[in-house]
Amino acid sequence: LARLQSDLVSLCIAAINGRLGEQSIAWDPRAALGVVLAAGGYPNDYEKGLVVSGLPESDGTTSKVFHAGTALRGDTVVTAGGRVLCVVGLGDSVAEARDIAYAEVARISFAGAFCRKDIGYRAIAREQQTARC
Repeated sequence: LARLQSDLVSLCIAAINGRLGEQSIAWDPRAALGVVLAAGGYPNDYEKGLVVSGLPESDGTTSKVFHAGTALRGDTVVTAGGRVLCVVGLGDSVAEARDIAYAEVARISFAGAFCRKDIGYRAIAREQQTARC
């Protein structure tokens, strides 16, 4: 969905009405890569209510942050689940999208936050192999 440029609500309404085939769907041609920021202890026991800081105030052109296990406490974003955020980078290659996503992840913090460091490595290896041919 990070690459979807068409209006999702309009597409859902068209699908409900059996008219999705009549819709023109626009996609961002760039690569997208998402990194999940999880709560410490996930998938087992994890603490909720931890303050999340460093969330980007991006216009969404090179990165997007999708909230999953978050809640608002007043004006403050706090953790509310195990998979807290998905940070998506958009780039001209998977490698660039990965670099953007991990740069955004590095700015976001909450106690015990962790993520996998190997996201996209197979796709990047394929990209590099194709570039050599």
